[in-house]
Amino acid sequence: MVSSSQSTVGSLTAQSEQDAYISVVKTVGPSVVEIATDSGLGSGVVFDNQGNIVTNSHVVGNAQQVEVTTADGKRFEGVVVYSYPPDDLAVVKVTQARLKPATFADSSKVQVGEIVLAIGNPLGLQSSVTEGIVSATGRVVSEGPNITLPDTIQTSAAINPGNSGGALVNLKSEVIGIPTLAAISPANIGGQAPGIGFAISSNRVKSIASQIVRDGRVTNSERAYLGIQAADTTSGGVLVKAVVPGGPAAKAGIEPGELITAVAGDATPSSSRLSQVLATLQPNQAVPVNVRAGNGEMRIVNVLLGEYPGS
Repeated sequence: MVSSSQSTVGSLTAQSEQDAYISVVKTVGPSVVEIATDSGLGSGVVFDNQGNIVTNSHVVGNAQQVEVTTADGKRFEGVVVYSYPPDDLAVVKVTQARLKPATFADSSKVQVGEIVLAIGNPLGLQSSVTEGIVSATGRVVSEGPNITLPDTIQTSAAINPGNSGGALVNLKSEVIGIPTLAAISPANIGGQAPGIGFAISSNRVKSIASQIVRDGRVTNSERAYLGIQAADTTSGGVLVKAVVPGGPAAKAGIEPGELITAVAGDATPSSSRLSQVLATLQPNQAVPVNVRAGNGEMRIVNVLLGEYPGS
């Protein structure tokens, strides 16, 4: 039997949580916009009071101009300032509107189990909201060929088509990430895996977007760089098609035609796995690289990783 005092406490807790949800949506909702191109719809978050909006690179695609629709239904022309596919981030600027910037959190303080809301425009349904928790932080996930996101937040909040580029927010009305992709279920022949979505961390977003706003491009990628052109094989390693002259691999003596089978102790059977491993490492970090020559000879070389070119 539940006492009346226990019931009252539970009711107040539920009411308090509901009030928090309402407050978050009211506070952050006006900072989330819809972005439309000739090829589709997505979302964006107002980054500053100068009309800069951060979104996913895959939302803007190859477009130079987009249509931005605010939460209150006003439409404006936006210009793509710069798109940076390696981190799947882009900045769009609107000059004719006074937009409300969102507050971006320090994502290093995000904890597993936090309640979060995803706000965006899935299927063109403006200001839609889904709720979930943070399942993990610091995930390294692949998003298509040669695109690896190094610092993502996994969440159970549903991320549906059109949510990309929107806001993943905590109950303090702070943006902790930009929802970017949902996990794919192999058992569902490419369908989304319910309850497993990923958002680019707000710290990563702030770093890349700030550079684009300030310099018009990315000047410091903060990504480790090996300096090769890679190709997949069936031989248990990544084929070095070419090396960048003067790059980290070239300086270490790695040559075209050789196979890279491991980096920093992690096996690299494919180029996507190599990309994932590099995403966990840092520029100027020295790491062992296992190399197999064309004659089958194995050797280990030490490579001082460079920084992935920003633009």
